[in-house]
Amino acid sequence: MAILVQGVSKRFGNFQAAQDIHLEIKAGSLVALLGPSGCGKSTLLRLIAGLEQPDTGAVWLEGQDATRQRLQERNIGFVFQHYALFKHLTVRENIAFGLEVRKFPKAQVRVRVEQLLELVQLAGLGNRFPAQLSGGQRQRVALARALAVEPKVLLLDEPFGALDAKVRKDLRGWLRHLHDEVHVTTIFVTHDPEEAMEIADQIVVMNHGRIEQIDSPAQIYDQPASPFVMGFLGAVNVLPATFGLFSRTEENIQEIFVRPHDLQIEIAPTANSVSARIERLMYMGWQVQADLLSGNTPLAVQLSREKFDRLHLQLGQEVHVQALKYRSFPPALPHVERLVQTPA
Repeated sequence: MAILVQGVSKRFGNFQAAQDIHLEIKAGSLVALLGPSGCGKSTLLRLIAGLEQPDTGAVWLEGQDATRQRLQERNIGFVFQHYALFKHLTVRENIAFGLEVRKFPKAQVRVRVEQLLELVQLAGLGNRFPAQLSGGQRQRVALARALAVEPKVLLLDEPFGALDAKVRKDLRGWLRHLHDEVHVTTIFVTHDPEEAMEIADQIVVMNHGRIEQIDSPAQIYDQPASPFVMGFLGAVNVLPATFGLFSRTEENIQEIFVRPHDLQIEIAPTANSVSARIERLMYMGWQVQADLLSGNTPLAVQLSREKFDRLHLQLGQEVHVQALKYRSFPPALPHVERLVQTPA
């Protein structure tokens, strides 16, 4: 089902949760609403679901104005962060619940439930109760229950937020695989950039109730539309435009943004390099982060273990740093808040 959000705004008291949102989602796509707490992403999801009514604007589903339709009329599956399973019902009964409410024939319900148990990789666990399952298994049951009625849209509100890092990582891959099998239009809310980058076809970055950028994961990361987007999608050094790394800058540019992996450490000086002293070394598996000080300016640099070993870097050592790639942005619009910091 294609979704069109047209000029939607929503206020709760003095808080502007969503402001003039325009968003079009293609049928069958997997879209992430990404942003910090309070940015409006869950509010937007609830507006699409019909759990909230917009103050202004409209929500269109498959070419039909659904703004005043209730959740039950929109054929939408909704999955919450904390599962919301019925504790007194078995896994099989939880999945069957929506079908039974809609008076589906019992034989059809049994077949559909068994199909979904296979789909979410819980075959053989249908007679267990939620308390007998792991967190990851309970979230799979919640997804199966949402899919049981064959919704045209699946909405997921921080679906993995209550799980530990390892289970979250496993379920991300599983959700992407599941989507590729069922092809239902899916929107999920997350504050985790890595999660959005790994799962989504398209990412909608939100901040203070507005959309900052809509693009593919690659475009969002490589071509951020604002300092906020660049900072939220990963660590970044924010440096004055006059800093010695940069040969020239555009007029009115005050700051330059450089990701740690786009800075290069060398022993000898090179063109447009600056000298710096190694203040701290952090070993991060396949890479090393070096925190440097160039005069009074801190720099965070990430380099491969191979290059780190080759250079024999040591604490207190004087090195030279060169920027391989950097970005600048025109002055921010009044509503854009800067949330970019140099990594600690």
